[in-house]
Amino acid sequence: MAEATLTISSRNYSSWSLRGWLLCRMAGLDLAVEVLSGDPASRAELLHLSPSFLVPRLTHGSVRVWDVLAIAQYLAEVRPQAGLLPDDLAARAWSHSISGEMHGGFVNLRSALPMNLRARYDDFKLWGGARADIARVVEIWQEALRAHGGPFLFGARPVVADAIYAPVCTRFVTYGVDLPPDCAAYRDRIMDWDLMRDWIGAAADEPEEIEELDMEF
Repeated sequence: MAEATLTISSRNYSSWSLRGWLLCRMAGLDLAVEVLSGDPASRAELLHLSPSFLVPRLTHGSVRVWDVLAIAQYLAEVRPQAGLLPDDLAARAWSHSISGEMHGGFVNLRSALPMNLRARYDDFKLWGGARADIARVVEIWQEALRAHGGPFLFGARPVVADAIYAPVCTRFVTYGVDLPPDCAAYRDRIMDWDLMRDWIGAAADEPEEIEELDMEF
């Protein structure tokens, strides 16, 4: 029996589910994954598990945790050897800051470029708000990569911030967003990460389709 259970929604569409799963895998949890669909019965089950309706939701022994940043904090505390945070105090503060910025912001990017791993859109029209959000992501990535030397945001290994920004990489692929060479290389590094390949492979086999997210833009 697995030591922990992660409750998620669609692998193809749910960026928060992806973030939580990456964090759990990075922490080395022996993990069972429970996928809830959007039907009323599943929503009732989710309400029982997480009163806020939030996914992902982690059950680890007697502990229940929901919200990605709460899961990240919990895992960093119970699995310090996993290296989910940078070693240096200043770098940890930086990682917390940019993770929080993504968690609480970038509304235009989220709404204009919803995550859809199976889709590809050519000549996608980017409006002003989304362009501004993309420019800020580029700035965040470039500052971290230049300061820490890559290939991940804070050096040689992926940390919480990389998991938080991983769904943004998938959006940039889905919608064909042009990036500066250093950011494109980082995007490709994340997309080629073994954990990302595992998730994307599972998403390809997922039967659930959400019509409004699969429409031709």
